[in-house]
Amino acid sequence: MSTIVIGLIGILILFVLLALRMQIGFSMALVGFVGFIILNDFESALGLIGAEPFDSSNAYLLSVIPLFILMGQFATHSGMGKDVYRMAYRWLGFLPGGLAMATVGACACFAAISGSSLATVATFGMVSLPEMKKFNYSDALATGCIAAGGTLGILIPPSTVLIIYGILTEQSISNLFIAGIIPGLLLSFLFIFTIYVMCVINPRLGAKGPSFTLREKLVSLKDTWSILTLFILVMGGLYTGWFTPTAAAGVGAFGALVIMIVKGRLSRQSTLASLKDSCKTTAMIFGIIIGATIFQYFMTISLLPDFLANLVIEMQVHRHVIMSLIIFLFIIMGCFMEGLSIMFLAVPIVFPIVEGMGYDPIWFGIIITLVMEMSLITPPVGVNVFVLNGVAEDVPMETIFKGVFPFWIAMLVCIILLMVFPDIVLFLPETMGYSAGSF
Repeated sequence: MSTIVIGLIGILILFVLLALRMQIGFSMALVGFVGFIILNDFESALGLIGAEPFDSSNAYLLSVIPLFILMGQFATHSGMGKDVYRMAYRWLGFLPGGLAMATVGACACFAAISGSSLATVATFGMVSLPEMKKFNYSDALATGCIAAGGTLGILIPPSTVLIIYGILTEQSISNLFIAGIIPGLLLSFLFIFTIYVMCVINPRLGAKGPSFTLREKLVSLKDTWSILTLFILVMGGLYTGWFTPTAAAGVGAFGALVIMIVKGRLSRQSTLASLKDSCKTTAMIFGIIIGATIFQYFMTISLLPDFLANLVIEMQVHRHVIMSLIIFLFIIMGCFMEGLSIMFLAVPIVFPIVEGMGYDPIWFGIIITLVMEMSLITPPVGVNVFVLNGVAEDVPMETIFKGVFPFWIAMLVCIILLMVFPDIVLFLPETMGYSAGSF
């Protein structure tokens, strides 16, 4: 039996284990360990599984993950979500569907310092959903805009998903962060435009909220000083080259803690909750990283990634067709798997293909992150939908999935725009001196 066939069987077994609800990190480690035994020998496999958990988690660059997660937790428990929603509510609430637009705008701002889709969904499920219910918004629109707006947390930097992509593909995390800014703003605009069109066509979906004076709107901006300060501190430091990603994460976490103190929201309970949630998330991610690394060793010696890359390159098909098929494959996987799992499983396999076709790796990272966002609201998994259903228990799951569908289409439109106009992604990194690949 050839090594390539063994590699394919390993992937099939991995999907079976995932279907049986085995944790993704353990599944990848188990398949990688057994596969390494088959293709090499038992002693080498024991050496791999003995050394790799330490080696793969002992990298200095990985310290950026818990630090950014801690920053997001401090931001969540400091009440920044409520502050930014009040501001967006005053500026956009008077428009058709204005409260839903304000929710998306607030999600975009909060995503800039949270980096977590689940935290964003949980926060605005509690903050904005009662307001929309008060003005008789459609349950589908109200929950749909929150679930979709929460996905912005993994695109607008700092983003844990972009950090992991950078580590997996050895790309600059600073460039990935900077590249995510304009696409994140574009997707936010597409969400808001979607809401506007829906509410103009059917005003019963979302009535206009109250109007506020210009003075009230300007005064509301003071509530956003904390988010603006953190974003400028982290992203400004990265853009100017003052900070490395790890230093930026440390400064951001410390800055979020100082803001909690200044706002008088630092307590024993909030501090312990921030540390506990950060530890749980970090442990989950590091478990996946260890399992993925072991699985990658198996994939490398099976020669499957190289075989697929050469096969695709030799095909007489336009590379945009191949890229569309890769994106379609990721979307299908998103129907059954959580985004991080897809990232660790599929990116090491398809990245050599993408690189071989001449696509820019920074651009591809943003595209794949957008597809990860789609997986967060795609049935039947749709993690954001399940989290929101826990907050809005009176809204049926099918209603929420119905509500997110227009936003799913908006995400697809955004991906198409980035494929047609790659400079949307690459403009800011190029101003930092990044040399983009050919298109």
